[in-house]
Amino acid sequence: MNRVRPDWIGTADRFSPWPQARVVVAGLGTSGFAAADALLEFGARVIVLDESDHQQIAERAQILEVLGAEVRLGPGATATLPEDVDLVVTSPGWKPSTPLLARAALRGVPIYGEVELAWRLQDPEHAPAWLAVTGTNGKTTTTQMLESMLQAAGLRAVACGNIGKPVMETVLDPEPYDALAVELSSFQLHWSNSLAMHSAAVLNVEQDHLEWYPSMAEYAADKARIYARVTHSCVYNVADPETERMVEEAEVTEGARAIGFTLGIPGPSMLGVVDDLLVDRAFVEQRRTSALELASLSDVQPYAPHNVANALAAAALARSYGVPAPAVRDGLRRLHLGGHRIQTVAEVGGVRYVDDSKATNPHAAHASLMAFDPVVWIAGGQAKGTEFDDLVTGVAGRLRGVVLLGVDREVIAGALRRHAPDVPVEVFDSTDTGVMAQVVAAAARMARPGDTVLLAPGCASRDMWPDYAARGDDFAREARGLGRA
Repeated sequence: MNRVRPDWIGTADRFSPWPQARVVVAGLGTSGFAAADALLEFGARVIVLDESDHQQIAERAQILEVLGAEVRLGPGATATLPEDVDLVVTSPGWKPSTPLLARAALRGVPIYGEVELAWRLQDPEHAPAWLAVTGTNGKTTTTQMLESMLQAAGLRAVACGNIGKPVMETVLDPEPYDALAVELSSFQLHWSNSLAMHSAAVLNVEQDHLEWYPSMAEYAADKARIYARVTHSCVYNVADPETERMVEEAEVTEGARAIGFTLGIPGPSMLGVVDDLLVDRAFVEQRRTSALELASLSDVQPYAPHNVANALAAAALARSYGVPAPAVRDGLRRLHLGGHRIQTVAEVGGVRYVDDSKATNPHAAHASLMAFDPVVWIAGGQAKGTEFDDLVTGVAGRLRGVVLLGVDREVIAGALRRHAPDVPVEVFDSTDTGVMAQVVAAAARMARPGDTVLLAPGCASRDMWPDYAARGDDFAREARGLGRA
């Protein structure tokens, strides 16, 4: 006979009697390990399940077992849900249809993500401000910009969530943070139900992860969850009406404001661009008649229109927390983004080679392509159920040629045949990563002096590479090799 689930589980927080609870942690990735470690610290009885048993997972399992967790690894480990479970904490990428989670839902067992658990376990006396970012594209760059601005203002702040540290580690840090720059994926938001951000931004909403979501509407609905219960500012993209609609429909805390960002001249309660300056007409007293200079366009590196938009969104979140204008500028100037984001890796024979391997969906590839003209486009990989017709229609006039590879190369090739039939296209069928040498050589043959060869795949990489970084590294190596040939 099943024991009665504790009645506090649905409203659990830091002060709940966790030793009474039996919790399953589904998945032993970075977030799963952080969640299990924290639950053990609070005295919960923890069972960790993961279908993988590779070395890193096994090492984490050993640590947790020493701390008192029960761990089950390997094929079949997640096939059954223990009968006497009070709570499931899931890894963000697990679909609701995953058998373990479906069984939990059928039984009425609450399911949290690590972010939701972190929100509940933070100390309310020393809780940092959560400044959160989501969107189809630009999340990581915007979050890094925000972190840099907060730190330039002298605040103890860190990027966490979908990048950097797990949120759990930050909220349990013995030295409290002033503010968190939290990147949240739609998956993380799906498994969250009580977050109440100080301020939050949805950068854009475009087709992505349709292998996970039954529809775009459900994908967008999870993105919109970031605005629920916001206490200060809901930041939206003026150029993306869907993000403004999300703000309009959000159930926010009374007094929260809607703040827009635009690449044009901003209206009141917006941040935007005037001449070559990023300006604020939202967080100034005389916003109806004046604007405050925050930074110059030249402070945004690498420069591209979509990166300026990222900087404005980050600035809006920072300003909502009281960051002064000089810190916005200094944060942008000090920031050094990671590789594979519009990164020039070689210049050979008057042709520039740019690595934007991070562009893993059509919207991101479109933003990257719009920064260059003419361009030889290298694309392909795992399309994740997305389409490329609108992308190709929008950039056809910029294309000198296209080189395709990867499992879903034909999806892009079909769009090119329909909407850019005169653009030369070369397709490589090999699934060996060594094909990148042939891909780069083909692109080099198409390019003329003054052109840009751009790796902006519009697709995920795991059909051939372990991640987008490895794909970008191979591209950069082959591009640099052209200059030594």
